[in-house]
Amino acid sequence: MREASRVLARGAQPSVAEIAKAAGVSRATFYRAFPSRAGLLSALEVEPEPGTRQRVLEVALRLLRTRALADLSMDELAVEAGISRANLYRLFAGKAALFRAILVAYSPFEPVMAFFDRIGDRPPDDAIPELVLTAYRTVAGRAGIARTLMLEATSMSPEFEQAFGETGLRAFQRVAQYLGAQMAAGRLRRMHPMLAVQSLVGGVMLHVLIGPLLSPATVDAPTGEDAVGQFADLWLRGMRPETAQ
Repeated sequence: MREASRVLARGAQPSVAEIAKAAGVSRATFYRAFPSRAGLLSALEVEPEPGTRQRVLEVALRLLRTRALADLSMDELAVEAGISRANLYRLFAGKAALFRAILVAYSPFEPVMAFFDRIGDRPPDDAIPELVLTAYRTVAGRAGIARTLMLEATSMSPEFEQAFGETGLRAFQRVAQYLGAQMAAGRLRRMHPMLAVQSLVGGVMLHVLIGPLLSPATVDAPTGEDAVGQFADLWLRGMRPETAQ
């Protein structure tokens, strides 16, 4: 432990072999004292190495493709990510914190919030297509996050509700606030703003989830950004004020 501390203090990220060599012992002796390198780091109370947090999030998202958050084992996650259980909990206090971090890293929620911070009061015909593309580009090629969101939304575990309340719900409310202001200004048809949000999100979400499955049966149909751009255009047509129809 003393030699490992010295090596780590120099900013290195030594392997088991390097630690054993520095301590003048064999690898077998190392493993008799510690079950793994992570076990040694835990015993030393060393903070997780750079990049560990991102690796944990990627592994967690992969595991959540086949199970619900409630069924995710933090112990299994630690093993799969090559990190000690102690360091995992240093990074994420529990499943709610873990899932919140997944949503921040991979979902469209944070980019959507940043989008509205940037656009101000731009009219819907200008803002909505860009908003839809911003959200789509976040999840394009990552159907797993969309599938995970749908699965967790149907299970409504306490951990998901807490994480979603701190991320997704705020994003939905921000979109609804913008749409409500545009309705009040006479630029959009009046309806409940949150229902308007759902109608905008629905087509894009369905395209992300099952678009690849439908593509063989829909030859020459638009895909990707072209498809979601048409969804935005269709939504805008339906949401035009009645006097503009």
